[in-house]
Amino acid sequence: MGNRKEDMKYRIEHDSMGEVKVPADKYYGAQTQRSHDNFRIGADIETMPREIIKAFAVLKKAAALTNLELVPDRMTEEKCKTIASVCDEIMSGSLWEHFPLVVWQTGSGTQSNMNVNEVIAGRGNEMAQKKLLHPNDDVNMSQSSNDTFPTALHIAAVMLIEEKLIPSADKLVETLKKLESENAGIVKSGRTHLQDAVPIAFSQEISGWRSSLERDIEMLELALKPLRELALGGTAVGTGLNAPAGFDALVAEKIAGLSGMDFATADNKFHALSSRDEIVFAHGAVKAMAADLMKIANDVRWLASGPRCGLSEITIPENEPGSSIMPGKVNPTQCEQATMVAVQVMGNDAAIGFAASQGNFELNVFLPVIAYNFIQSVRLLAESVVSFNDNCAVGIRANKDKMHENLHRSLMLATALNPYIGYENAAKCAKLACKDDISLKEACLSLGFLSEDEFDKVFHPEEMAFRK
Repeated sequence: MGNRKEDMKYRIEHDSMGEVKVPADKYYGAQTQRSHDNFRIGADIETMPREIIKAFAVLKKAAALTNLELVPDRMTEEKCKTIASVCDEIMSGSLWEHFPLVVWQTGSGTQSNMNVNEVIAGRGNEMAQKKLLHPNDDVNMSQSSNDTFPTALHIAAVMLIEEKLIPSADKLVETLKKLESENAGIVKSGRTHLQDAVPIAFSQEISGWRSSLERDIEMLELALKPLRELALGGTAVGTGLNAPAGFDALVAEKIAGLSGMDFATADNKFHALSSRDEIVFAHGAVKAMAADLMKIANDVRWLASGPRCGLSEITIPENEPGSSIMPGKVNPTQCEQATMVAVQVMGNDAAIGFAASQGNFELNVFLPVIAYNFIQSVRLLAESVVSFNDNCAVGIRANKDKMHENLHRSLMLATALNPYIGYENAAKCAKLACKDDISLKEACLSLGFLSEDEFDKVFHPEEMAFRK
């Protein structure tokens, strides 16, 4: 049996540097092959995200349609129609095998831009059954890698946030609203500093989780506005060299039409090529949601801790065995995946911030790593939230008996005595109750601060959670 590499059939492609052997069954050309050969880093795992390739297909189709209107002598009807057809195939996901390049390549993403150009040209020429398209002259017409990659990044970011992250968060918000309603009137011990605090309604505690996510969604929506501004039309350094007049505004309109989302051309292309502040800002909102998910998941697993030696104030779904040695053990695994994802997002935020700070002169050359981390964060967080919702949050149930027991054992109920016996005397009651393992009532009566009737009249733990 021969060596697979030797058995593979090749064709000869060429670029400005000479000839290159390319697998015969791939649509890409010489520049893609050079990158594939020269950057064997994270191969087969850390390839350019499909969301970026899909966004490239959107902008390449939009660019062809725009060029057809503005320079029809160069972009003919036949060329435009063929480019658009291949872009539709890419967007459908049928050509993924032709995009093998890794994230760890040139910092401008030039090689991935050329990968898209070459695949469109190769597949288009196959469709046309002639050499109709040139990857640079036709598919890349009026563009540069320096304005296409930032544009693809913004398109992908907006699509992911609008189509995946916000809907997933909305789903969890609705679950929490339902839990609020179901648990109305149940009062439990509050906790601050991981210590007992004054009472809180369980529905109030849930409302804090829900409101955090709603605020995160608001911040994501705010972050979408600057992401809708596109660099396309700035070409190599922001001057728009080799692009026809009006290309930038018209191509943004075309992208908006094709994607069904609001996009506009960036007012200042020099900024749009060299700064990644919009992505940093947007990922900050993503990180905020990750931080809140971390808080919610931690609260849930601590409240569910037990079943006998923990708080055990709620139960959560039992999804799988939790130990290979301890029979019957079940762990809060959905909380654990959520907190791990939150940690990954926070790490990605640091990488994005560092990368965004490295714009030199007219270009930032950390684009692929920014794209990789941003897309991973949004994709992971969206899927994590859905998993947490479907496999944990929807099954949260209050352990009313345990909540009642913990509430009435809490020494911080002494706070209710402050208006009647003063802070220092109430503290004496709490300390005595703790020392002698007796109730607050017993301590207060023992110290002679109130009679039994007086104590019963002012001490109502369940009412402390609601402002009178």
